[in-house]
Amino acid sequence: MTDRNLFASRFTRLAVVMAMAAAAAACSRPDDGQTPGQRTDAVIGQAERGAERAASNTREAAREAGQQTREVAGDVATKARDMAITTEVKMRLARDEQLQALAIDVDTVNHQVVLRGNAPNTEARTRATELARGVDGVTEVRNELNVQPRP
Repeated sequence: MTDRNLFASRFTRLAVVMAMAAAAAACSRPDDGQTPGQRTDAVIGQAERGAERAASNTREAAREAGQQTREVAGDVATKARDMAITTEVKMRLARDEQLQALAIDVDTVNHQVVLRGNAPNTEARTRATELARGVDGVTEVRNELNVQPRP
């Protein structure tokens, strides 16, 4: 039985039990000018309205949970892609003869790469930017490398 069918079955049983309890309560109430049948109908109507509100609240909660799940999944996918971008940029920097010995910090957030550290000259600084831009998925590169010639 699927979760939806199980929920519907339990909900139906709950509604029947509520209706039976309402009928019993209606029969034992003091005389208010209504027949036991009218009191039962009124109580069942109240129970039905309550059940409709509960079902509506449940549907809304399910929609919100679904939306939150999609948002979390999107966040996880973005973070995973950012990690892959960072790894690829670091690998390219490490393979480059001009940049491999440098300690360049690479951070990626929302596919935007930030390079920090020192470069021995402007050519090396520019080369680091080019390598980072060449990675698939990178939307922007912010190069914060300082040019400091080696002694």
